[in-house]
Amino acid sequence: MSETAGISTGIAARYATAVFDLAKEGKAIKALESDVATLEAAMAESADLRTLLTSPLYSREEQSGAISAVAKKMKLSDTTSNVLALLASKRRLFVLPQLLAVLQDMLSDERGEVTAEVTTAKALTKAQAEKLAKTLKAQVGKSVTIKETVDESIIGGLIVKVGSKMIDTSIASKLNALQNTMKEVG
Repeated sequence: MSETAGISTGIAARYATAVFDLAKEGKAIKALESDVATLEAAMAESADLRTLLTSPLYSREEQSGAISAVAKKMKLSDTTSNVLALLASKRRLFVLPQLLAVLQDMLSDERGEVTAEVTTAKALTKAQAEKLAKTLKAQVGKSVTIKETVDESIIGGLIVKVGSKMIDTSIASKLNALQNTMKEVG
């Protein structure tokens, strides 16, 4: 991890803890869940929003005005809107992706869930996803939410990450292992 990424994650964790505690005290966990999902979807869909968060070309005032307008348009809760305004006033909007990731983990813990990042060569069917979630639940002892990514370069199989554990059964990794073994022999 680069030093900048570590600093961003540290900043994001502090803000996320504060936001989560405020939401919990105000019994607004559901609103926070909704806000996190809305912001993640908006960041995935809008290149303009991602530029607003990261570009140093926008002044503090421009960022504040734009992020306030975005929060109002998305109908975000007061807590989330205030945090976005605070991030903009401190020129820390660039930590929003990490902040949302940390909040997502905290919300999952609150629900007694764990998120599994699954990479497949082609999209899982609903039945396959349910079977995988059931299998992972038996392994980790918590309800599992699957966050799926499709990457055709793995050729086939799965790469599953749950917390700090990773299981790589992809064909690409098996071919790489075979290639390495062949290099050692020859």
